[in-house]
Amino acid sequence: MKLINYDASAAWQNRLRAVLSSPRLVALPVVGLLVLIPIGLGLWQQQSRAQLDPLYRYQFSRPDPGKVTQALEREMAFYQTRILSDPKGGLNRAALARAYLKMARATGESSWYLLAEQTAQQSLANLSFSNSEAVLVLARVATARHDFAEALRLLKQAPGSPDALSVATTAHLALGDIAAADVAAEQLVKQAPSLGALTQRALVKVAQGQDGAAIQDLQQAIAVEEPEETGSSVWARTLLGRLYFKRGQLPQAQALYRETLRILPQYPPALLNLAELEVRQGNYRAAERYYSQFALTSQKSPTVHDHVVMRGMARVKELLGDTAAAHSWRDRAEARLREDLTGFGHRRELAHLLLERGRPKDIAEALTLMQQEVQARRDAETLDTFAWALSSVGRWPEARQAMQAALQPGIRDAALFHRAGVIEQTLGNSVEAQHFFQLAQEADPTFDQQAQRALGLGVGLLGLS
Repeated sequence: MKLINYDASAAWQNRLRAVLSSPRLVALPVVGLLVLIPIGLGLWQQQSRAQLDPLYRYQFSRPDPGKVTQALEREMAFYQTRILSDPKGGLNRAALARAYLKMARATGESSWYLLAEQTAQQSLANLSFSNSEAVLVLARVATARHDFAEALRLLKQAPGSPDALSVATTAHLALGDIAAADVAAEQLVKQAPSLGALTQRALVKVAQGQDGAAIQDLQQAIAVEEPEETGSSVWARTLLGRLYFKRGQLPQAQALYRETLRILPQYPPALLNLAELEVRQGNYRAAERYYSQFALTSQKSPTVHDHVVMRGMARVKELLGDTAAAHSWRDRAEARLREDLTGFGHRRELAHLLLERGRPKDIAEALTLMQQEVQARRDAETLDTFAWALSSVGRWPEARQAMQAALQPGIRDAALFHRAGVIEQTLGNSVEAQHFFQLAQEADPTFDQQAQRALGLGVGLLGLS
């Protein structure tokens, strides 16, 4: 396997130090800053016209349509039958809860998460000790609810296993504790250098701005995949496609998303990312088709992806000039998000929508929501949304502080750099603003007006969460 060398130039390091040492810009810790360095731009650019790299081709037979969910249905039926003969036991209920959780992750349907949670709680009521499987199900449901502190609390009852380390990595990333996430991910890979473990570590590397290391982990993850790991296989390819997308390598991203759908047709994250890619390219009708395809094939019951589809359709309609339809889709998304606030904690996503709409009362509520959200979640996207809300009410110095916190671990994201530049520009710091705009271009050389329009930067919209 060919790995990529992503060495940074001394000239770039000097420029980065210059902007961050400006007396008008509160300095960030050096440890978190050097990973902002743009790496491997030449190779990203060389691959801009590439099709699917053979390394990313799925080498196994694709599962038949419905095979994954059918296998999970058989698994659930098996444990349901065993529970009938052992109603007071805990282990069979824990296994059933895990099967429900796998179905939730496969379909995105909210009801499966609730069943997983209820079944795991009953399992622990029947067997309160030596029942780590039930505890881990509850921890994963807590992450789905965006209750990351609760997930970490639960892990104290079941520490050390690969599943526990995986949940810990996710929770620490969401809480903005990148150092703790890095420790958990390294332990996870050391215990079991599997497809899932390497993909988890890649997420940490992305948060640190180490894109080259993230690509290497995802390449290695795909190289060691097994045929029974279909869910993890499509997840890894979707994340890799997202990484290429963030660097403006749209053909490579598109090829990876399509390969994901070749493996598992109707996989929601791939469909939604393809829709976003079409918006980025100005192909709004194609984006509509992807959103509609998801809506037609995945609506047996409410899913955790519904609000993304509705907000995406609103964005497309707005870009097409159909304001009435955009308002209608946005209203539907708002209703769904408000339904989910108590269940799955979509405060950040609701704040996004309210900021997109931009009415004074909406902006005030969005700020309140984000003030609450940053107490529970402090990843880069959350802090970026907080900065957006603060800047929308004219609290620019606080918005700058939020953006500095978002960028401190080293994430390289053109949209975040662009917002940081706008904030500095508004505060009268033209030199610092220009440096952030330059960072945006170096993170994604194709970050032009169309890309900014697709994300809603400067036109009242923001991208998918």
